Amino acid sequence: MAYTNIDDPSAYFQTAIYTGNGGSDRAIVNDGNSAMQPDWVWYKSRSNASSHITYDSTRGDGPYLKPSDAGDEGTDANMFESFDSDGFSLNGDTDGNGSGRTYVAWQWKANGGTTTSVSASGTGSGCVNACTYQANTTAGFSIITYTGRDDQLSNAQESKLTHGLGVAPAFTIMKRTDSAGEWYVMGDFGPIYSSYFNNAYLLLNTTAAINGNSYVGDTAPDSTHIFLGNELVNIASATYVCYAFAEKQGYSKFGSYVGNGNLDGPFVYTGFKPAFLLVKITTASGYDWRLVDSARNTFNLTDKLLMPNNTSAEFDGSTHASNLGFDFVSNGFKLRTTYYGMNGNTETFIYMAFAENPFVTSTGIPATAR
Repeated sequence: MAYTNIDDPSAYFQTAIYTGNGGSDRAIVNDGNSAMQPDWVWYKSRSNASSHITYDSTRGDGPYLKPSDAGDEGTDANMFESFDSDGFSLNGDTDGNGSGRTYVAWQWKANGGTTTSVSASGTGSGCVNACTYQANTTAGFSIITYTGRDDQLSNAQESKLTHGLGVAPAFTIMKRTDSAGEWYVMGDFGPIYSSYFNNAYLLLNTTAAINGNSYVGDTAPDSTHIFLGNELVNIASATYVCYAFAEKQGYSKFGSYVGNGNLDGPFVYTGFKPAFLLVKITTASGYDWRLVDSARNTFNLTDKLLMPNNTSAEFDGSTHASNLGFDFVSNGFKLRTTYYGMNGNTETFIYMAFAENPFVTSTGIPATAR
């Protein structure tokens, strides 16, 4: 069996770095090995304090969401213009294209905007949510929009959300779209909450520690469904979007590590050199999410930090007293900081990572890490 089926991660994930010009019809063209048309775009100003902004091709080029706050989806014709065959286009709003400002955009490919619809069915435990999904089974990524059904459930009951991935997701991000609601993140939270959806979640838009609550659901997803509890991510008639990820060897990895509080921090094996890394302490509150990538840092120390839970400009971790940063290597990443919010001794951290290069290609040849 091949180590990986994805020799070129840029066919499914890319990071774009650009400088705004303040004008309309601004094309942001990807420069990876593959000309990728994204289905989920997440961008942020590096040079200025501004909101994180996301668009996806299921909801279209009109509605946006902000990972840094709990508000409902908005629309603004001066922001996002289109999903393109080799990137995306923007208008002149300062959150994405302010003149002279620098930006980063992370992009994932789902199914090119082609969706499958599922009708609501059943009542009580095991009822099915109405949803629309577009799944990329090769890359393990599905965008799901759905309608809540907690009016059909009593305490401890769950409904079923179809994801289309063919294997169980390892990591999900859920957000209500028709009204204010938190960004619920669920995955493997390590030794305390060792199984996915074990009555626990983090919030992408806050610094809170892990929260145990059966209302989000406590049954692990399977190859067909994500199981939703009777509140929070499943309110009757409310609309939601879910970004669901399944692990793909050599391309994506979702998991946890335990800090040691040392500059010679833990090494985390991913099976690839990371292009994107999102980290959050789970066991202590008051610490930001940390997001780094290999496009903004082309060599180690990887320390140009953005925080999805707030609007701050990019922060150079090397200027911090605790030297905030990571080393990206050919088969994973290593902590190079004593900072408690990234490497607190005995604390547990969750991570989400995507590949720049697989450690070994589909032909069994070790990849060359750049």
